Amino acid sequence: MYQTKNIISQICTAFYGSANRKKCGEKMEQTVKSDKNTEKDNVLYTVAVRGLVAFPKMVMHFDIARGRSVRAIEKALKEDGRIFLVTQHETYVENPKFSDLYKVGVVAEIRQVLKLPDNVMKVLVEGVYKANLVRLIDGGDVLEAEIKRSPTYSRAKYDKVEAEALVRSIKDIFEKYASYFPKMPNELFTSIMGEDDPIKLFEAITFNCSLNYRDKQTLLEETNIINKLSVLYACLTSEVEILELESLINEQTKNIIDKGQKEYYLREQLRVIQEQLGEEETDESYEYIRDIMELKVDEKSKEKLLKEAEKLTKLPPSAQETFVIKNYLDTVIDLPWGKYSKAKLSIDKAEDILEKDHYGLKKVKERILEFLAVHMLNPEIKGQIICLAGPPGVGKTSVAKSVAKAMGRKYVRVSLGGVRDEADIRGHRKTYVGAMPGRIIAALQQAGTANPLILFDEIDKLCSDMKGDPSSAMLEVLDSEQNNAFRDHFIEIPFDLSKAVFITTANNIDTIPKPLLDRMELIELPSYTAEEKFHIAKEHLIPKQLKEHGLKASQLKFDDDAIDDIIAYYTREAGVRTLERTIASVCRKAARKIASGEVKRLKVKIKDLHDLLGIKKYISDIHSKNDQTGVVNGLAWTSVGGVIMPLEVIVLDGTGKVEITGSLGDVMKESSRIAVSYVRSIADKYGINRDFYKENDIHINAVEGAVPKDGPSAGVTMVTALVSALSDRKVRADVAMTGEITLHGKVLPIGGLREKTMAAYKAGIKTVVIPADNKPDLEEVDDAVKNAVDFVCAETLEDVLDTALVK
Repeated sequence: MYQTKNIISQICTAFYGSANRKKCGEKMEQTVKSDKNTEKDNVLYTVAVRGLVAFPKMVMHFDIARGRSVRAIEKALKEDGRIFLVTQHETYVENPKFSDLYKVGVVAEIRQVLKLPDNVMKVLVEGVYKANLVRLIDGGDVLEAEIKRSPTYSRAKYDKVEAEALVRSIKDIFEKYASYFPKMPNELFTSIMGEDDPIKLFEAITFNCSLNYRDKQTLLEETNIINKLSVLYACLTSEVEILELESLINEQTKNIIDKGQKEYYLREQLRVIQEQLGEEETDESYEYIRDIMELKVDEKSKEKLLKEAEKLTKLPPSAQETFVIKNYLDTVIDLPWGKYSKAKLSIDKAEDILEKDHYGLKKVKERILEFLAVHMLNPEIKGQIICLAGPPGVGKTSVAKSVAKAMGRKYVRVSLGGVRDEADIRGHRKTYVGAMPGRIIAALQQAGTANPLILFDEIDKLCSDMKGDPSSAMLEVLDSEQNNAFRDHFIEIPFDLSKAVFITTANNIDTIPKPLLDRMELIELPSYTAEEKFHIAKEHLIPKQLKEHGLKASQLKFDDDAIDDIIAYYTREAGVRTLERTIASVCRKAARKIASGEVKRLKVKIKDLHDLLGIKKYISDIHSKNDQTGVVNGLAWTSVGGVIMPLEVIVLDGTGKVEITGSLGDVMKESSRIAVSYVRSIADKYGINRDFYKENDIHINAVEGAVPKDGPSAGVTMVTALVSALSDRKVRADVAMTGEITLHGKVLPIGGLREKTMAAYKAGIKTVVIPADNKPDLEEVDDAVKNAVDFVCAETLEDVLDTALVK
């Protein structure tokens, strides 16, 4: 009772001041006495409290901000000033229902209310008696509860000896508990340690210790004092174990931090002392130390860098080693440790960028979009390294730029052409004169982020010599299992490359070492057809060159026919670089005429090309334009696209010699022998002399003898020319063909169908004979070609001869 009066006195002093303390105390004592009166009404306004548990005779204060709780306090004050406090199971529930509340709470007397800004109310209450929650009444704007009073302590007798043992145990564990709270009032500690009454001890500890609200709820619901003390002992024991572990963790963390901070403070003190002594030349070393402490690197790396920085404090400024260490530290600190560019990846945006920057390349764009889609769904994916392979000028580098733009990453290009020293990739040891980091680290410095898109250009041009094999060094860079700790010889500490995206380009994949090629996914960029070059020139190159030369679209225009002639007669390439240079040449000449006032605007037509670009550099493909005997239009693939390759056969009196001319390779020579043998097998069907191989000499010639030719796809052309010459039957001039043959007359599939058919289309060929197995490849053929050309899919040579020979 003395303790209760003491607490009442303290609360009154806090809220009313010492002057009114006596009056307030008398009022509160009268309220305590009134607790003995029977409750008039068993329905009270209710506040659901979160993370708190009230006890009878306990004075506590808490803040409320929820509207229903505030209104419950206001209405309770207008009546008898009593409120029912019940704890929520979970603190995050905003509008608790009956199932969200514990079923035991406390009826409390509201002693003081303070309204704070932002509709927050601070309430001081004193617990009166314990009550069970029977029913929750949701009045919309306020909660009410039907309650039933229950005893705080059971009247059953308990074992005094057991109670005494529990009291002693609780005092022992409380003493350990109190040792972790140095600010605990000494009066409170003394009163608890000197209390022998089980109930008073229980209340003193429970009211003043910070226990989990679930544990306090258990203590509230329990009525047997022995059980209450047992639960309290378990709660204190658990809390002490947690506090011991927390203290241990804090101590270990403090030791780790203190070590680094101690070094930092000592160095700062040394720096100030040296400033006072006028030794300012060593300030730089401490700046390095500060920068190193801020780097996001592992502890081992940081320790190594700090050792290097400490050396500076012991070296004279003019020493050679000083310059070496400074260069090393400047390079390491300048790297983007833990710096990543953030961007939202959108497939629609990426598709728009690719379509805007590049014409055609349908399959390449689809594969790039798949690559980007995977990165969007899983940004942490590793091991997706793309190799863009194709002839020069087809847009490999610009595709990589578009991918970087679509991903929102920094773009860095690393040229590998002619690199023959492994140190170019891995860097040199910093002790060497003129040492520098490798190209990978230099690219990261240039990008300024640890997750750029790095383009390794011309990876097929890597060389190896006595200084090492740079392709072997690239294995670690491109291997997702190793590059998370890439070690450059210069920086000597690991750098994480796994967040970067790598794209490589190559002209010829045959020269890439197999282990290196195995780490990359190959995407082939084919050469452009004449139709694609026309669209690229009209939609991309001409607007670009007009802008670069300061010309407006109204000042210089190109006829479509003029663009076609520039492509056909002034450029001969797989890509469009020469085409762009040729268009730039026209723009320069037009700019001169416009600037001099000779003309105000210029329209380039076919007739103007001779004056602007000179004589034609290339002529049209030679092909048979009339039905002839022994002359067949073949189709061939070259690195600059498809071409018409006429094949001629002439039969002469002789002794059976076969003459082959036209710079033919070994494969084509073998095809000619197969053709002769097959023609012998079908001689009777086409009225050919069976002994032609004994009585006649045969001369097979491919035009443009200065151009080397090889490959098996001229087999059907040779057979058709031989049958035509030997049977004296003409071959249709509007037919072109391609296909490999067997001795039994089967027609085998070939490659480069898209380019070959475009060549036939540009030459005005109406019918193209292709192997039947190449029929699925027609999907890749341009629509303009498919609409203008009739395709014959041949399974045997008889199908070819029936189509090509004039009936």
